[in-house]
Amino acid sequence: MSIEHPTLPRQEVLPFPPTPSASLAGRTMQESVYRAREPEQHLPKDAPNILVVLIDDAGPGLPDTFGGEVRTATLTRVLSEGIGYNRFHTTAMCSPTRASLLTGRNHHRIGNGQIAELANDWDGYSGHIPTSTSLVAEVLTDYGYSTAAFGKWHNTPAEETTPSGPFHNWPTGRGFEYFYGFLAGEASQYEPNLVRNTTSVLPPKRAEEGYHLSEDLADDAIGWLRRHQAFEPDKPFFMYWASGCLHGPHHIMKEWADKYAGAFDDGWDAYRERVHESAKTAGWIPQDAELTPRDPRLPAWDDISEEEKPFQRRLMEIAAGYAEHVDVQVGRLLDEVERLGRADNTLVFYIWGDNGSSGEGQNGTISELLAQNGIPTTVDMHIKALEEIGGLDVLGSPKTDNQYHAGWAWAGSTPYKGMKLLASHLGGTRNPMVVRWPEKIAADARPRTQFHHCNDLVPTIYEVLGVTPPRVVRGVEQQPLDGTSFAYTFDDPDAEGRLRTQYFEIMGSRAIYHDGWMASAFGPRAPWVPGQPPGIQEWTPDQDTWELYHLDEDWTQANDLAETHPDKLAQLKEVFAIEAARNSVYPVGGGLWVPVFHPELRISTPYRSWTFSGDIVRMPEFCAPALGNRANTVTIDAELPERASGVLYALGGAGGGLTCFMDDGHLCYEYNCFILMRTKIRTEQPLPAGRTRIEVRTEYAEVRPGGPLDVTLSVDGAQVASGLVPVSAPLLFTANDCLDIGTCLGGSVSLDYFDRAPFPFEGTIDTVEVSYLS
Repeated sequence: MSIEHPTLPRQEVLPFPPTPSASLAGRTMQESVYRAREPEQHLPKDAPNILVVLIDDAGPGLPDTFGGEVRTATLTRVLSEGIGYNRFHTTAMCSPTRASLLTGRNHHRIGNGQIAELANDWDGYSGHIPTSTSLVAEVLTDYGYSTAAFGKWHNTPAEETTPSGPFHNWPTGRGFEYFYGFLAGEASQYEPNLVRNTTSVLPPKRAEEGYHLSEDLADDAIGWLRRHQAFEPDKPFFMYWASGCLHGPHHIMKEWADKYAGAFDDGWDAYRERVHESAKTAGWIPQDAELTPRDPRLPAWDDISEEEKPFQRRLMEIAAGYAEHVDVQVGRLLDEVERLGRADNTLVFYIWGDNGSSGEGQNGTISELLAQNGIPTTVDMHIKALEEIGGLDVLGSPKTDNQYHAGWAWAGSTPYKGMKLLASHLGGTRNPMVVRWPEKIAADARPRTQFHHCNDLVPTIYEVLGVTPPRVVRGVEQQPLDGTSFAYTFDDPDAEGRLRTQYFEIMGSRAIYHDGWMASAFGPRAPWVPGQPPGIQEWTPDQDTWELYHLDEDWTQANDLAETHPDKLAQLKEVFAIEAARNSVYPVGGGLWVPVFHPELRISTPYRSWTFSGDIVRMPEFCAPALGNRANTVTIDAELPERASGVLYALGGAGGGLTCFMDDGHLCYEYNCFILMRTKIRTEQPLPAGRTRIEVRTEYAEVRPGGPLDVTLSVDGAQVASGLVPVSAPLLFTANDCLDIGTCLGGSVSLDYFDRAPFPFEGTIDTVEVSYLS
């Protein structure tokens, strides 16, 4: 692209020095000369507003924009008014893509070889973006942009996400002047754990009042745009809007899911075939692109029993409604930009997915954290538990944390082989991107086919603005950018691609792209297969079989050339080794260190005892006492009113957790093991009013991950009830919900108080003391 504005002076050190005074001070004011200083302009006068939209866990085979069957009118609108990229790539996982996208560097080199919650001590997997790799927002803020981020962040170390911080790795500590959203990798769309800047806040209304997170994020972003227009109309804005959709749990109001009733009745195999042909008709993929076959470890639709199919169909209908709904919210943002008169000079990057569609729902689930906990279940168990709480109609509601069958994720990644967590195959890494900038980019229906990566966004923005990538930021020497600007493609769809080499690696799955070829190693596990593969503890990357594809001639990795081109494969494996060493990828598979090899090293609080006052709320589970999988005692000193009711404490949410509460004077405890198993303990007699000391003691009946728990309730030193939890959560209940004392502000752990949520305790809680027993 030809940059029209004059090249800015090179500025290699940020922040800019203060503008010196233009006045001349004498001994007296009469002897002095006063001139108002003129602030230096660091941006071209026509610097565009920039809006980056990132959708979560969404594959290229979903949007009808590109031949899919989910209505995405806003995505189509941006494409019709701009240009599209059909060979844009991500990293195959959430935190790594986001870190790379916002810094312009490769994900391992900035400590994000896996999600923040699974960080370990190797440099490539530390979970900390170093200050030597400033985010684009830090640079643009110094240059004079107003900056804001909304939605999913997932780049703050998990141990730093409590309301007490520290805050230097929160969005506002990394260059964004405003943030509203959630810090973790996922959130309930109805009861999210939200922060505004550095303050924990509650959603503005509850689900029964019509709340949905995607709408709230759009509302807040629109409000920020209006404030920007009112207070800083002469400044350009940079907005990063990253919805939690289409990540699990799949939550959407029934009327949105019902729009797709019957649309997927013939299953995922038939869906892939239709979408493959439609994508060709739309001109999004080449006519000779081959539809890749289903992995034999993934069942065919015809393998699913007729009794099970209504459940699996409904899960996809919900996902489709969820996806359409978020696209509508993006449309509301663009409408506001237009209403404010800023559309022509706003550069929009709309990226459909931070990785491919997610198979973490595995066989179809009503509580998607089951996969991360490795608890084996059957579909019949899910259907039976669902029938007990309302049947198919409650899917997508606050009572479930459902996610579709991995077969639908494979369909959503049409025409490719892979999905999320597979860095080896394009279904996990190839995500559509559309770009609109009416003032500078002419609408063009021809897809840009140059190979590009999410780390290319930042250098593209810098080139458009004439910004020199800073060498020093706030006294810290900066690592060079890894990305390659794709601004050259804005007005030339046939330009030769400039990105020559790009590696991919997530949890041992890996690939290397080099000059039109790709070598791929699937890695030690298929994400859609429940549990850990046999022998994974002994896995090394040397055991993997590499495949070879000539991507310039084989769009979908359909034809493995490893046997016929061994020299080319050897060359690419050597290139991967060089890139891995240069980018701190080693040890290959380092992201598996915690979840597979050492789950005991998962990020958790360093403390072994706590004393809480009765008003402590919104303590993220990663930082809270592990009440569900550590032997512990919880001691509550409280003043009970007559026939007391209300939550004493709750950890987790509707999809899984534990809670202790009073109900009409009865002391109650419930362990909600991912909706499928609920252990309820209740005293036979109500407790008398007055000062009361309640103790909940939890011990392993059999010491092993996921082992059964003995739970004993005592009042004023006397045992009053007990029960056995047959299966416990070995890892954690949720990714974003919290420990609350005196109320349940997140999802209702117990359905016994669902209709009374947040069910605040009617009495007074003085202290809650928690201690581990071992």
